[in-house]
Amino acid sequence: ESVFAYNNETFGPESTLGRKSDKEVVLTRYLGEALVKLNPGLPDAAYQDAMRQIIDAPITQNTLQTNRDKYALIRDGVKVQYRKPDGQLDKKTLRVIDFHEPDNNHFLCVRELWIKGDIYRRRADIVGFVNGLPLMFMECKTLHKDIRRAYQENLADYKDTIPHLFHHNAFIVLGNGVEAKIGSLSSQFEHFNDWKRLAEEEAGVVDMETLLKGVCDKRDFLDLFENFILFDESAGALVKIVARNHQYLGVNRAIEAAKNRKERQGKLGVFWHTQGSGKSYSIVFFTRKIHRTLGGNYTFLVCTDRDDLDGQIYKTFAGCGLVDNDRDECRAGSGEHLKGLLEQHKAYVFTLVQKFNKDVDPEDPY
Repeated sequence: ESVFAYNNETFGPESTLGRKSDKEVVLTRYLGEALVKLNPGLPDAAYQDAMRQIIDAPITQNTLQTNRDKYALIRDGVKVQYRKPDGQLDKKTLRVIDFHEPDNNHFLCVRELWIKGDIYRRRADIVGFVNGLPLMFMECKTLHKDIRRAYQENLADYKDTIPHLFHHNAFIVLGNGVEAKIGSLSSQFEHFNDWKRLAEEEAGVVDMETLLKGVCDKRDFLDLFENFILFDESAGALVKIVARNHQYLGVNRAIEAAKNRKERQGKLGVFWHTQGSGKSYSIVFFTRKIHRTLGGNYTFLVCTDRDDLDGQIYKTFAGCGLVDNDRDECRAGSGEHLKGLLEQHKAYVFTLVQKFNKDVDPEDPY
């Protein structure tokens, strides 16, 4: 659905978007309908509790911390408590988005949406809502203007004056009708990236149409949201990472290979990266998506050939909250230790290649 809201929007329960006022950024009408549809048969109190958790934000947090908390709620579901008719307390995790069937969700694009902050009122060019949640923000400049200006002049001002619009945001797109780039809430302009191709074998065109087709297709949008966003604290400060085009295509090809590994006789292929193209994040995206979508008790053995690489890749995994060697050992200190870790069915094990230093019986290699 597409709505042009500029000076046309009415307010109230039966209004254009169901907003009570221009301060609201979550469209509660659509969110409430989605919660009931995806989690039928619960008492009203359960839905109200879920709505409150999704919408309310602590004033003590900065926008990025709130964004991380809201992301976890939307992706993993909202835990609620309610009383059953017999008076007993029950607990459930409510789904907010149906990731398996994209068409089971409500997609709405609103153009020229007025939003009121504590002091100022701003008009957002395009906001993309899924089930009433403002997951995409798009700032458009005219054709002859550099999209860097969308970042410097507009986005910085919006983050400052109407920060609550970004509490649930997944992706930020800057475009001028021809060029476009995608980034996250914490991205510097240099970290906004092109979306060059829709498939690996395509020649690739850097333009706005390619980005819109690649990112805004419903299935791809939900896949990007569910599996290709990270929050990383490994460098000390929290940053939000959105996969780049080559990571998204490459990881999904590797996932397909993993699904078809029997026909491929266990050979998944090679995912080649040049220097600085984000191989650590690609590995995080890949392993997380396998654990999330293929099920199974998989152990990922991350094997490097240098101490500094081993430290760097472990640090990325730890910064993204997937491992903690102090609490649950996952880094092999010796060949014997490696053998012990592999016997424990851990999610992740990190090792240097020379730790594989035991004699192995060919009849019993594992």
